[in-house]
Amino acid sequence: MDDQIALLFEETRAMHATAVETLLRGLLGDRPLDGEVTRPPRLMAAIRHGVLNGGKRLRPFLVMESAALFGLSGETPLRVAAALECIHCYSLIHDDLPAMDDDDLRRGQPTVHRAYDEATAILAGDALLTFAFDMLSDSRLLLSDTARLGLIAGLARAAGMGGMVGGQALDLEAARTNPGEDGVLTLQAMKTGALLRFACEAGAIMSGAREAERERLAEFGTAIGLAFQMADDLLDLTADAATVGKATGKDAGAGKATLVGLHSEGWARGQLAGLVRQAEELLQPFGADALMLRAAAHFIADRRS
Repeated sequence: MDDQIALLFEETRAMHATAVETLLRGLLGDRPLDGEVTRPPRLMAAIRHGVLNGGKRLRPFLVMESAALFGLSGETPLRVAAALECIHCYSLIHDDLPAMDDDDLRRGQPTVHRAYDEATAILAGDALLTFAFDMLSDSRLLLSDTARLGLIAGLARAAGMGGMVGGQALDLEAARTNPGEDGVLTLQAMKTGALLRFACEAGAIMSGAREAERERLAEFGTAIGLAFQMADDLLDLTADAATVGKATGKDAGAGKATLVGLHSEGWARGQLAGLVRQAEELLQPFGADALMLRAAAHFIADRRS
């Protein structure tokens, strides 16, 4: 991607990230919402530590830009984007726990269970998971009932036993079972790819777009999901913790199967380039309106953290 497009991408990503963080900062305060009795301050502080700590906000970006393809902007796609980010942040809080990946560092800061304690980290993740669906049910989302239910069902399945959570379970098994290339592709499509795929579909769901358009965006999400995980595996192999903001070299140390480990660094970089081409081809029917989504595919493949 040329420098001008890269700059525009970074400006757009930063704009969406700021909007999402501003909304979440307001929603995740200590003051209870209607129907809530109270919000325990320590729990809320732990939640904010796990959510308002920087990050690329890639999934919200994809929601906002997929919505823009269909002429949607403003409060509704912003709240959908924030709901998805709550799910993502919950997954990171739980993924870092000693029973999972046992990480002490996330985005350059202590993980939630290190900054607070394990029980509080578990509850913080639980709260974010449920709050995401609270947000999708909010009457301020100007959506048809069909679109609202489509978002709720789509996010639940992307996050659940046949999506992200199921992928995490397969990932934990991978060190013991040596799943092979097909098994690695499956777990990565679930653990990493499912939420990215939903983010790319979200605009089509909100707008009631044609099924063919939704399927095309879902395929785009699948391609960039695989690219994201491959880039992540390369970073784990080649980058240092200070650059990435979390521990590196853990996959090999834990005996986890990755595509990079099954093949080679050179093979993986070739696959990344092919996935970016595939992603661009899938967006061709959307023309210039998909410029930022095309730039996102390059960003995912080229990222250094």
